[in-house]
Amino acid sequence: MTLPSAAHPISGIAELTHLGVIRASGDDAVTFLQGQLTQDVALMGTGEARLAAFCNAKGRMQASFVVFKRQGEAGEEVLLVCNRDILPATLKRLSMFVLRAKARLTDASAEFALYGIVGSAIESIAGGARSAWSMADIEGANMVFLHPGAGQSRALWCAPASASAPSGPRIDTALWHWLDVQSGVAMITQPIFEAFVPQMLNYESVGGVNFKKGCYPGQEIVARSQFRGTLKRRAYLVHTGGIPSVGQEVFHAADATQPCGLVAAAAANPVGGFDAIVSMQTSAAADAGNGRLTLGSATGEALELLPLPYPLLEDI
Repeated sequence: MTLPSAAHPISGIAELTHLGVIRASGDDAVTFLQGQLTQDVALMGTGEARLAAFCNAKGRMQASFVVFKRQGEAGEEVLLVCNRDILPATLKRLSMFVLRAKARLTDASAEFALYGIVGSAIESIAGGARSAWSMADIEGANMVFLHPGAGQSRALWCAPASASAPSGPRIDTALWHWLDVQSGVAMITQPIFEAFVPQMLNYESVGGVNFKKGCYPGQEIVARSQFRGTLKRRAYLVHTGGIPSVGQEVFHAADATQPCGLVAAAAANPVGGFDAIVSMQTSAAADAGNGRLTLGSATGEALELLPLPYPLLEDI
């Protein structure tokens, strides 16, 4: 099989059953989320979406979301799309902070259908790709444009469960997961709960952190990491002949006893082996040649560093 590229594009639609939806509604829903997430929800327009994280007091990510506003039956509401394996606990934690705010948080996963759309299927549905985190409303569905993966345009389709699925050829969900990894944007899942501050997954470089907004849990630590030049870990793309799992440790030959990184996302490469997003020490990545990075132990499968598909925002 030939890898997707400009010369060999792919197109299709995948059902994303691994994702779920939290609905925030009520007069204070936006204000409440503004005080909890790394993104500016208050200034988010109806034609926009955001990547956002929910952190603990130490700035460690407990969840990450694709966030957008839509018109529901009772007025404007905010939807937060996240991985299902963290959704129940995330909903419980967020709800603890509602207190007297006029905001209601519910698991709305059963009320919405989520699909991933790739390549020319986007053009046939929306007339063409748009910049990441823009959004289009199409016949009652919300279509959020994501970062490309392997050079392929991608979008998230969210529509009421009763609506028709987007039309187009189907692709295997495993291919969507690989494109997710190739995008270089890792979403939080249970194995990496509270493992990273946002910059360790490059969230400041892919639109996941707003440094101009007000306070949220962990905000001081996130800001200090950025503005004091203390970023010692970043996310990198790698390829391996091994089988990486999320949460698995990565080692460098310079120190066989201490891990230098952690796998944040992984998926099978269509032509063999696996690709992964690894959050690791920048010093280890700088000295990654000649098989010096390994998976799981000092004697594990070698990791080959791949180029990131976006530039990194430098420390300030």
